[in-house]
Amino acid sequence: MSTSKRVITREEWEKKLNEVKIRKEDMNKLVMNYLVTEGYVEAAERFKMESGTEPLVDLASITERMAVKKALHCGDIEDAIEKVNDLNPEILDTNPQLFFLLQQQKLIELIRNGKTEEALEFAQEELAPRGEENVTNILLIYMFVVALCLKSNNPKLPSLLKMLVWAQSQLDEKALYPHIKDLSTGVLEDHSASKK
Repeated sequence: MSTSKRVITREEWEKKLNEVKIRKEDMNKLVMNYLVTEGYVEAAERFKMESGTEPLVDLASITERMAVKKALHCGDIEDAIEKVNDLNPEILDTNPQLFFLLQQQKLIELIRNGKTEEALEFAQEELAPRGEENVTNILLIYMFVVALCLKSNNPKLPSLLKMLVWAQSQLDEKALYPHIKDLSTGVLEDHSASKK
C-alpha cells in the first residue's frame, strides 16, 4: 500500500528535535510562568533574582490569587468573590461572564450540599436576571439542571425537577432548543416537537 505522506524515521525526528534551539530567555519565561501559575511565590522570587526573568504579574499578588483558588476548590464561592473584589474591585463589574460563572459555581455548591430549594431560589433571583443578558448563560443553567435531574434518583429530585421546569421556562422566552416535555422520561425533544 503506497502512501503520499512523507515518512520520517525516529532517527530523523530526534535529529530535528536536537537541532531546535530554544533560547534561554524563552525557557526562563516558561519556568517563571509555571512558578507563578502554581503559586510558588518564594521559588518565583529566587528564580527572578537568579535568572533576571521578570514575572508577568506582581509576585505579591500570587498569595492572594492562590487564596481565591483555594476558596473555589473548597466550594466557598462567597469568600472567593470577596477575595477577587479585594484584588481588583472592578473586575467582576467589567467582566460579567466571570461573575456569572462564579454565581453558577455557587449554584453547583448549593446543590452539591443538598440545598436544592435554596439553589432553586438562588437560580431564580440571582442567576436568571444575569442570564437574560445572554442566552448562553440560561442554556448553561438549563444543561446543568438537566444533567442533575437525569443523574439523581434520591429525594432531591422533586426540587431539581422544579428547577428544570423553571430553567426551561426562562429559556423558552429566549430561544428554541431541545426541550424535556415529559419529565417522567427525561427524553429531549427537538424544539419543533415540543411545540405540538
